[in-house]
Amino acid sequence: MNFEMTKSQREIQKAARDFVKGEFDKDLALNFDRSGNFPKQIWKKAVELGFIGIHFPEKFSGGGLGVIENVLVAEEFCKKDSTIGAAIMLSSFATEYLLRFGSDRQKEQFLTPVAEGKTISGSIFGTLPLATGEYPCALKTNDGWRICGEFDHVANGGQAGFFCVPCAINSKDGKSDGLNIFLIESRQKGVAFGENEDKLGLRMTPTTKMILTDVEISQENQIGKENSGQKQIDRVLGECCVLISAIALGTAQGAFERSLSYVKQRIQFGKKIVQFQVTRHKLVVMAAQIEQARYLTYCAATSFDSRDPNTYLSALAKLTTTRTAVAVASEAIQLLGGYGYMKEYEVERFYRDAKTLQLMAGDTDRLKDVIAENIVGRTK
Repeated sequence: MNFEMTKSQREIQKAARDFVKGEFDKDLALNFDRSGNFPKQIWKKAVELGFIGIHFPEKFSGGGLGVIENVLVAEEFCKKDSTIGAAIMLSSFATEYLLRFGSDRQKEQFLTPVAEGKTISGSIFGTLPLATGEYPCALKTNDGWRICGEFDHVANGGQAGFFCVPCAINSKDGKSDGLNIFLIESRQKGVAFGENEDKLGLRMTPTTKMILTDVEISQENQIGKENSGQKQIDRVLGECCVLISAIALGTAQGAFERSLSYVKQRIQFGKKIVQFQVTRHKLVVMAAQIEQARYLTYCAATSFDSRDPNTYLSALAKLTTTRTAVAVASEAIQLLGGYGYMKEYEVERFYRDAKTLQLMAGDTDRLKDVIAENIVGRTK
C-alpha cells in the first residue's frame, strides 16, 4: 500500500505543528507531569482550532475528515511533547464506539460535546477485562438495564463525562447471553471512581478504578444491536490501536530529534559526538525504525478511511510503533548520557510515556494473538 499526503493533509499537519510551537510549554509540561494534572487550557485551545473530533462528521461539530488526519495531528502533538500531546488526543478516546455504531441521537448527545470541548470521553481499553474476558454484568429490567462490576486503570476516570462500557448480558439463570456496549455517564447514581493512580507515564491522562453499583440505564443507552458487543470491541480496538500508534510515532520522533540535536552539539575527545561512526550508526537504526513505524501507521489509518478496516494491519502498527517508541527513547537516553536521566532534557519522560503506550489498547500478547490469527488462522 502506498501513502502520499494531499495538499489538505499537509496543511493540517502544518497547522498542528504551528499550534504546538505556540502552546506546548516545556516548563509547564514538567509541572503537569509532576502533579499529574490534565492540560485543560491547552486542550480547550486545541478544541477551538478543530483538532479534537477532526474525524467526526460535521453535523456533530467535527471536522468531517478521516482517521489519517487524526493520526497526523497526534503525531505532531506528541513529537513536540509526548505527555501533553497524548493527554489531548486521548480526550476523545474510544468515542469510535459512537462514531461507528451509535445512533444519531447518541452521537448528538455525546459526540458533539466532545468536539465542542464541553466534555471528554473515558476508556477501559487496556484493562483487565479485555485480557481475561471478565466484564461487568448487565441484567435486563423493565425499563432498560442494571449494571454491576468494576474496571481498573480506566483512562480519564474521574474527569470524563461518559464511558462506553462492555458488559456481559446475563439471563436469570446466571448464564451470559453475550456482550453489549452501554453508554454510562459519570454523574449517574451508582457510578464511582477511585483515586487518580500515581503511574509511570502518561501522567497527564488520569487513570482510576471505576466501580458500577446497580447502575440503572435506559434501553436508549445501548450502543448498536443486542449481543453485538464483541464485534464492536474488535472494530473499535483496531481503530484505537491506530491512534495509539500515532501517539507512539510522535513520541519516537520527538525523542529522536532531541538526541540528534544533542549529539550535534556535544563534544567528546575533541570532536562532536555526531562525527563518530558508532553514533551515526545508532541514529541510522533509530531513523529506520521510525520510518517503518510511520509506514505501518499511515497504511493502517488509510485502511479505516477506505471503509475496509484492516485490524491485522492496525495490530501490526501498534505492536511495531510502541516497540519503536520504547527502543528509540531508550537509545536517546543513552546518547544523552547522564543528561538523559534528567527531567529537563525530556527524553526520560518520552521513554516513560512510550512504555505506558505499550500497555494500552491491547498488550503485546493480545496483539500477537490478533496477528497470528491472520497469519495461520484460528485453531481449535
